[in-house]
Amino acid sequence: MHPPAPPSLAPPLYVDLDGTLFPGDSLHESVLLLLRRNPLNLLRLLAWLLLGKLAFKRRLADAVLPDAATLPYHAAFLAFLKAERAGGRRLILASAADQRIVAAVAQHLGLFDDHLGSEQVNLSGAGKLAAIERHCGGAVAYAGNGAVDLVVWQRSAEALAVNAPASVRRRLQALHPLARVFEREPLRLRTVLKAIRLTQWSKNMLVFVPLLASHVTSAPAWGAVLGAFVAFGLCASATYLVNDLLDLPNDRRHTHKRHRPLAAGQLGVGPALLMAVALLAAGLALALAISPALAAMLLGYLAITLAYSLHLKSLALFDVLLLAGLYTWRIAAGAVVAQVVLSNWLLAFSMFLFLSLALVKRCAELEEMSDTEATRTPGRGYRLEDLPTLRGMGVGSGFLAVLVLALYIESQNGRALYPQPLWLWALAPLLLAWVMRIWLKVARRELHGEDPIAFALKDRGSWITLLAMAGAGFMASRGAA
Repeated sequence: MHPPAPPSLAPPLYVDLDGTLFPGDSLHESVLLLLRRNPLNLLRLLAWLLLGKLAFKRRLADAVLPDAATLPYHAAFLAFLKAERAGGRRLILASAADQRIVAAVAQHLGLFDDHLGSEQVNLSGAGKLAAIERHCGGAVAYAGNGAVDLVVWQRSAEALAVNAPASVRRRLQALHPLARVFEREPLRLRTVLKAIRLTQWSKNMLVFVPLLASHVTSAPAWGAVLGAFVAFGLCASATYLVNDLLDLPNDRRHTHKRHRPLAAGQLGVGPALLMAVALLAAGLALALAISPALAAMLLGYLAITLAYSLHLKSLALFDVLLLAGLYTWRIAAGAVVAQVVLSNWLLAFSMFLFLSLALVKRCAELEEMSDTEATRTPGRGYRLEDLPTLRGMGVGSGFLAVLVLALYIESQNGRALYPQPLWLWALAPLLLAWVMRIWLKVARRELHGEDPIAFALKDRGSWITLLAMAGAGFMASRGAA
């Protein structure tokens, strides 16, 4: 063991948790955990609110506790605290969060000499000040982030502001002109776009497939489907935010998902919820303006994705079937908006192809696990020993999609729609090569657990394949010999 550091002459530093050491709010985290277990727990939350804030926190902590080991802490401020601790300064974690949450964080970090949390009194504002004065009885330093902390700063010998908004910093500087400031990284447009997964809007291009397959050239039809593309994108982004909120604990334990804005603490729970509501409202309003049938299909899509986020994602095999169905749902929505009949050939082809892609993602996650001691995917129903079986299912589904395509080319439908259907035979080997290549990359662990569509968007080989397939389709439809 290292010898204890000599005592510091600086006053003991009392550190706030929510919004300061941890950029988020442990209360919000706890609410999400409870709702993740069962959405009907919302009724319990509403009943607990009637008991008062302190009782609400206590009841909530009785039911769930956030995992202190996975919470994203303010890196620069945490490094400062470690340096202060090494210099012999006493550190005390003082938070309005439930005492059990505060104790768990203090134990995990191993930096604090003591901790104060809400137990008999809600330690916020004046309540926190009284608790600190009883605990110390002398000069103290305090690190906080909000307007509620001003009453503590006013009686402190030293002040530190962490993640504080500009209005709070101005008021603090009137009290402590030399207050030390640890700024939070501002919310950038790039972070927002990453959180709503704008790149995933590419999946919504599937709404155009019925138009292309039916050779529809009507401008109003294309305009309506373009609106459907945007509506699906807005609603899908809202569901991604909700999914990330509900899956925060699992994402923080995941090798790659822990870098998502919500999991990494770059985007707060409150702003994320507001964004989700705004995106959802805009998407549904646009869908209703285009077609009541489209709005109904979007509501169905939202209901399925919410059920997936809450529970169905943990059901092995059913989850990938559901994901494949959601891809096909987009194609069906495009057919409804364009008012064209959806081909059975197209439905069969999309079912097998998208099932293969859904299994690509699961297998890629399991391949990543094989280098760790984990035996199950977090939040999923798969074990490491499932990998060979899932790989066989995925490759087989991809090959069946190519077989359906080949049968369609030789069918009466294919011959009737294309003046030169022989050009379509180029599609089969191109798609077959792409399917084999992406599964080979899974086996080589080159996908790193990412979505196959996201991978294809930045993969040169996928773009070459897509352009070649589009060229073959164009030649077949134009009748070039």
